[in-house]
Amino acid sequence: MDATKVSPEHLRRSACLYVRQSTFRQVEENRESTARQYDLRRRAEVLGWKPEQILVIDEDLGLSAAGASPRNGFQRMVAEVGLGQVGMVLGLEVSRLARSSSDWHRLLEICALTETLILDEDGLYDPSHYNDRLLLGLKGTMSEAELHVLRARLWGGQLNKARRGELWIRPPLGYVHDEKGRLMFDPDRQVQSVVRLLFETFKRTGSARQVVKHFERESILWPRRLKSGPHAGETIWRPLRAIQVLSVLHNPRYTGAYVFGRTRRRGGPGSGRLWKVPREQWKVFLPDTHPAYLCWEEYEANRARLRANAVGPSSDGRPPREGTALLQGLALCGRCGRRLTVRYAVRKEQLCPDYLCPTGLEAAKQPCQTLPGRGLDEAVAETVLEAVTPAALEVALEVCQELEVRRAEVNRLRRNQVERVREEAELAQRRYLLVRPENRLVADNLEREWNEKLGELARAEQEYQRLRREAEAELSPEARERVLALASDFPRVWKAATTSLRDRKRLLRLLIEDVTLLRHATRIDIEIRWKGGATTHLERPVPKSAPDLYRTSGDVVAQVRILAATQNDIEIADTLNGRGLRASRGGAFTAACVRGIRLAHEIPSAEARLRSAGWITVSGAIAAFGLSRAKVRAIASQGLVESIRVNDKIFLKPTNDCGFLKNQPVDQEVSVITNEMQYEA
Repeated sequence: MDATKVSPEHLRRSACLYVRQSTFRQVEENRESTARQYDLRRRAEVLGWKPEQILVIDEDLGLSAAGASPRNGFQRMVAEVGLGQVGMVLGLEVSRLARSSSDWHRLLEICALTETLILDEDGLYDPSHYNDRLLLGLKGTMSEAELHVLRARLWGGQLNKARRGELWIRPPLGYVHDEKGRLMFDPDRQVQSVVRLLFETFKRTGSARQVVKHFERESILWPRRLKSGPHAGETIWRPLRAIQVLSVLHNPRYTGAYVFGRTRRRGGPGSGRLWKVPREQWKVFLPDTHPAYLCWEEYEANRARLRANAVGPSSDGRPPREGTALLQGLALCGRCGRRLTVRYAVRKEQLCPDYLCPTGLEAAKQPCQTLPGRGLDEAVAETVLEAVTPAALEVALEVCQELEVRRAEVNRLRRNQVERVREEAELAQRRYLLVRPENRLVADNLEREWNEKLGELARAEQEYQRLRREAEAELSPEARERVLALASDFPRVWKAATTSLRDRKRLLRLLIEDVTLLRHATRIDIEIRWKGGATTHLERPVPKSAPDLYRTSGDVVAQVRILAATQNDIEIADTLNGRGLRASRGGAFTAACVRGIRLAHEIPSAEARLRSAGWITVSGAIAAFGLSRAKVRAIASQGLVESIRVNDKIFLKPTNDCGFLKNQPVDQEVSVITNEMQYEA
C-alpha cells in the first residue's frame, strides 16, 4: 500500500468507513464479513487518522447496492465527499460501495474533484491519477458483471426447474402439497367448498363485489392460511374481501395448470414494479399437472367478464356499469361499423343519452353520425319484452331450482362453520381435562379458554338457526308462487322500481349480441342481432329538433298575416285565443308571442302598412297642414277626409287639395264633441 499518497491535507479531513451487507440474512449469518469491514478502522489509524476522525456509516446493512435510491447511508457518504469533508473513503471491496457502474463512476468523479482517496482490501488509490482511476473503473465494471452472472445463474436454475414443473411455489388457497411435493386439494372440505362457492357465485353474478356481498349476506367466512409467526400453516377464517376474490379469479393455477413467469419487472435490477404480461409471454405453462377447480375455458370467461366490468369508455366493447344509456357497449355505427360512444345531456332536468360515432371525433371533426338515445332505447326494450315473454315460465322454473340448490349449499357451509367451532370447543375441553389439578394457574387459563369457545359455539348455533329460518321463509311455497308469477310477467319485472338500470343492461346483454344503428334524413334503421344469430329490423322516425318542436304552424301564421292588417298584437292574441288556438309551446297567445311571429315571418303591423301607403296620424296632419288638433279631430269626425282608427290611433289619408280645410267651417256641436273625446296623437 502506497502511504505516500496520504498528504497532511487528507489527514485534516475525516476518514469515512462504509459498511454494508446485501441482506439481513447475510448480516445475521455472515458475521465474519461484517467484522472484516469494521477492522478497516485500523488501516485508517495506521495511515495517520485519529480514532475520532473516522466516521463509520453502517445504516445500509441489509440493503442491496444494485441501486443508490434506497441507500441513505451511501447518499450521505457522497454528500460528505462532495462537501470536501472526507479525506479517504474505506470499503472492504468495490462491491460493498456500489454494484452499479453509474453509482460507482459518479463516486469516482466526485472523489477526483475533491482529491479524496479510496482504500479497499487490496490497496490505496487516488481517483485523480489516471492509472488508479482506470483500475478502480475496471473493478467497478467487474463488480457489476459479477452481480449479473450471479443473477443469471440463479434465474437459469429456477427456470430450468420450473420447466419441469418442480420449482416450489406457494400453493394457492384450496391446495396443499403432498409428501412428494405435488399439489392436491386441501383435505379440509370446508375450504374446498368455499372456493367452489366463490367460482359459482361469480359465474352467477358476474361481479367480484357481488361475490363479497353474497358471502357477507349469507355470513360465510373466507379461509386464510398464515404464512409466518408461531401459528404458521394454520387456517383462520375472516370476512371475504374484493381483493381476495380478484386474486382467486386471476390465478390460472385453479385450472390445474403449472405456470411460471407471468410478471416482468419494469426498471433496473433490484428496483421497479412488476406488471403482468400476456399469456403468450409466460415462461412456463404446463396444463393438467394437478386437480382443477374449473376448466381453462371458464377461467378465460371469468377474466373476460372482469375486463368487461372495468370502468372505462364503451368504445372498446365493454358494457358500462353506470349511466342511463341502455345500448351502451352494444350499439354499432351502420356506416363505418365502429362501436358508438355515449354522451349525456340534461334536458328538462333529466339525463338523456346520445350515441355518437367516434369516427371523426378522433380527428377533431364532425362525428360520422349522431343519434338520440332515448327513443332508440325504448324501441329496443319493447322488442325484447315482446320476444322474451313466451319463455318466461320455463325460466322461472329453472330459477326456483337454482335457488333450492344454492340454499342447500349455503346451509351446508354454515353448518361446517358451526362444526369447526364445535371442534375447537371440544379441543379446549380436552386440554382442560388433561391438565394436572395442582397446576391451578394453567387450569384456570384453560378453563377460561374453554368457556370462551363454548360462548362462540352458542353464538354460532344461534346465528345458524336464525339464517336457516330466514332462508326457509324466503323459499316457502308462497314465495315460489310469487317467483313464478313475477317471472311469467317479464314486462313487470323489467319495469319494476326495484330493477336497477344495471340489471336491465345485464338482461339485455344476455339476449342481444349487438344493435346496428343507421340514420337517414327522416328515419333511423335499427338492426338487432340476437345471441342465436337471428336479426330483427326496426324503423323509427328521426326525432324533431328543438326549433321544429316549437315551430308555429302555417295555419296560425296565415291567420296572423290577415289579422295584422287591422289589429294590433294584443287584439290578434285575443282573437287567436278566442278561436281555440294554442301557441307552439302549448300555452295561450300573448302580445309578445304574436310580435315574435310577425318578426320571424316578416309580417308588417297595421300601422306600418298604413304609413307605407301614405296615411298620417293626427300629429302628422297638424305638422303638415298647420291645423289645430281640435280642428283635425273635427274634420276626421265629419268625414271631410278619409280616416281610420288603428291601435287607438286615427290615421288620415291626405289629398292634394287638403289646403282648403284651413277655411272650412266646422260644426260647433261636432267640435265640442270631438274636443271631449280622448284621442291619442
